[in-house]
Amino acid sequence: MAGEGYRLVIGNKHTSSWSLRPWLALKEAGIPFEEVRINLRDADKTEQILAHSPAGKVPVLWVGDLLIWDSFAILEFLAERHPEKGLWPSDSDARAVARAASAEMHSGFQPLREHCPMKFLTVEPKTEHSEPVQANIRRIVELWKDCRRRFGGTGPFLFSTFSIADAMYAPVASRFRTHVGDLGAYGDDGTAAAYIDALFALPSMEVWAQGAKEEMATR
Repeated sequence: MAGEGYRLVIGNKHTSSWSLRPWLALKEAGIPFEEVRINLRDADKTEQILAHSPAGKVPVLWVGDLLIWDSFAILEFLAERHPEKGLWPSDSDARAVARAASAEMHSGFQPLREHCPMKFLTVEPKTEHSEPVQANIRRIVELWKDCRRRFGGTGPFLFSTFSIADAMYAPVASRFRTHVGDLGAYGDDGTAAAYIDALFALPSMEVWAQGAKEEMATR
């Protein structure tokens, strides 16, 4: 596989939160890849996805004839294949916490996912959230604060420099911008708000936003 390029198949940039994660990691790491975007509003979207992924979901990463069909697995593959990119923190304690935080995002926060879907370009804060959603928000805010306090160092991200953990939580930052508004009501002391700003200040996030705008313009 040494000389083979990457082909990342993703969904809509306005709404596909799982697609954002590996796309952002590839961009921030400066790893070249071919982007294949499937419009998840198309009537034949299932057939289009199945042409790239037998699992019937996006994103997927193709490397030659190797298929990786899960966002977290894609990120782990990239970290292993490109250790020089520092996609996991170099410190073993920080790396363990980064993996735990990423795994918690991968498998948890179902109420937030269900009731606050990613709408990357939209800002429509809700006046009320159910208690399960509020509990998710409080947990994420506290997690971000803890990571920044313990491992934030001099950089603006959870573990100082950009890592897989930031790729995993970037869609959450988008959900918070869209649906939550003031995080102070959920225990934020300004840390979470500053972290969201740092993520959205990334040039790659601006590129993603531009792609989302182009999609919305052709609806």
